[in-house]
Amino acid sequence: MRVEVDYDVCAGLGVCESLAPRVFRVGADSTMTIVSPELEDTDIAAVEEAVAACPTFALRIAR
Repeated sequence: MRVEVDYDVCAGLGVCESLAPRVFRVGADSTMTIVSPELEDTDIAAVEEAVAACPTFALRIAR
């Protein structure tokens, strides 16, 4: 599994980072970076929560 982001709609609000900090980082300029696109089993639940909570629907999990 891997996580993907649509940077055209990502607002860099940091919800994803607050829920899955091992996978997402949001910089001071509100640019979101996926630290680890290939998901470890231990990160899947947190990333699923981040995907569901993303206010701009910019995230998705590709299986």
